[in-house]
Amino acid sequence: MLSPFEFLLLFVASFRLTRLFVYDEITSFIRKPFHDTIEETLPDGTAEMFFVIKGSGIRRWIGELLSCYWCTGVWCSVLLYVGYVIWPAVFEPLVVIFAIAGCAAFIETIVQKLMSS
Repeated sequence: MLSPFEFLLLFVASFRLTRLFVYDEITSFIRKPFHDTIEETLPDGTAEMFFVIKGSGIRRWIGELLSCYWCTGVWCSVLLYVGYVIWPAVFEPLVVIFAIAGCAAFIETIVQKLMSS
């Protein structure tokens, strides 16, 4: 069983890894073969992004997975947890790095909200 601290680390690391796969520009090359991103301007002037899934079969399945934060989150959580349990020498540093990055992203979001108020 995980300690509360280990759970918290895996929780935040999973959040960050999921966002990395689904939203971050640096990993767009992973998503590109599976879906296109279309930006539309709404009547109120805000922009909204939409995913258009490419292909069929396994290609479509991966595209659906990479466009769904909840779906990708499950698989990222499984990857991190199983890796952490089976191969801790490799996954423990990764979990800590992703957890630190996740906390930093959370703080940055708060700071941006406070500065725009």
